[in-house]
Amino acid sequence: MKHLFCLFAGLLLLSSKSFGADDPASAKLLANPLIDYAAFREAVQRVEPIREMRRLTEADFVAKAREAGVVLLDARSGPMFERLHVDGAVNLSFPDFTAERLAKIIPAKDTPVLIYCNNNFLGSPVAMASKATSTSLNVSTFVTLHSYGYTNIYELGPLLDVKKTILPLAGSEVTGTGRIPR
Repeated sequence: MKHLFCLFAGLLLLSSKSFGADDPASAKLLANPLIDYAAFREAVQRVEPIREMRRLTEADFVAKAREAGVVLLDARSGPMFERLHVDGAVNLSFPDFTAERLAKIIPAKDTPVLIYCNNNFLGSPVAMASKATSTSLNVSTFVTLHSYGYTNIYELGPLLDVKKTILPLAGSEVTGTGRIPR
């Protein structure tokens, strides 16, 4: 058993040495021109002050959603969108974002786009299950839309109770009233 442990430890040490990012040969093997962490980090920093100015109150979000030409985008999964979403929203799941798919639902790079996510709502533990704050879909959606060149994005800011919000809700969790039953 002791020999097996030593063999395993030795293999682990060798594998970590051969594939370490500090090793030039390994870095070459790991290179991928379609993944750029430094560019992502730069995008987050560049977009941060813009995002802070584009976060809306509940009332402002409702008013903006009523303006002509606005796209209300829900980037959650299709099944969760079907359960509960802001009425009038279009769904494109975040993992499905590509330039082509975004262009089909957002007519121009300067089209006003409103976004929200699970972390904006309480009271619907399945359809709007809260995520870790550092993984809030609003943040990644905002940054990603900017990275694709969209410049007119607004985000719902506050945490709202689905039973008390003035936002019209739709989906299988909603009765014909447009609201979650109280």
